[in-house]
Amino acid sequence: MVEPQASGRSTVVAEWLHQVGIIFWKESRVELRTRQAIGATLLFSVVTLCVLSYLLALKSVHLDVDAALLWIVLFFSAMSGLSRVFVREEELGTADALRLTVLPSALLAGKLLFNWLLLAAIEIIVTPLLLTALGAPLASANYALLLTVLFFGGIGLAAASTFIAALVAPASAGGVRSSLFLIMSFPILLPLLLPATSGTLAALSPVFAAPGMAANQCIVLVSYDTVVITASFLLFGYTWGVG
Repeated sequence: MVEPQASGRSTVVAEWLHQVGIIFWKESRVELRTRQAIGATLLFSVVTLCVLSYLLALKSVHLDVDAALLWIVLFFSAMSGLSRVFVREEELGTADALRLTVLPSALLAGKLLFNWLLLAAIEIIVTPLLLTALGAPLASANYALLLTVLFFGGIGLAAASTFIAALVAPASAGGVRSSLFLIMSFPILLPLLLPATSGTLAALSPVFAAPGMAANQCIVLVSYDTVVITASFLLFGYTWGVG
């Protein structure tokens, strides 16, 4: 016989997961119809790749520059596409309906999942193209470490961007939102970009990386993700106006 308390908890969890799935599916359908975030991120990435390929063709580029350029491209790709995840509700006037019908944590989780998968797709496309264009020694790279850094770096980038997007969404004008989003994102994401760049450098040059460097950078990334995600879920209710 199932305990009533345990059955109640399972029902709450099932309802929460159901709401997360609804939010994620809604975001996916809207994006597939409008293609605003996908178009913005891909356009920025492709233009940046073309410019870098033209400027750095046949030039020797240090691996630390390769790693830094990769995360610069990913950072600004996130800035150009992930900021709109809460803007639609404010522009269409459906934010109040969501406040009344969806749990804040489920809303944040659904939108975070969408943003992370969108950023993961950009990483999959941009990373090999950019590193190949820059002439990085991919044959000797530590792919397991590179994938680990991209995975945890992408989670942190998506989590911070999603929460900041919720903060700036009520701003009255689109230009104000974009400016606030970029201004607030840089200091929050800087502690992520530094270990992500160092971890990418260690993955591209495993022979020359300092002992323990890769493990230390991964620990920092995991710690950053944990802090940002925890803080986002704790504060989102107040940010969204239902705390």
